[in-house]
Amino acid sequence: MPGPRHPAVPAQAPTGHITSTAERGSFCLAVCSCGWTGPARRSRDLARKDATRHGTEG
Repeated sequence: MPGPRHPAVPAQAPTGHITSTAERGSFCLAVCSCGWTGPARRSRDLARKDATRHGTEG
């Protein structure tokens, strides 16, 4: 029996940007509380990396 599923926790950077990912059809994109959105990606992993990079840019 598989273990419990845990929802993804948005990455929060020290700058106060709260990032997450959003699904749009077959694409995934990074979004931020500041209004920024990353490029649409077919890879969720790349979208998460975009979100992380945005949150840590200074």
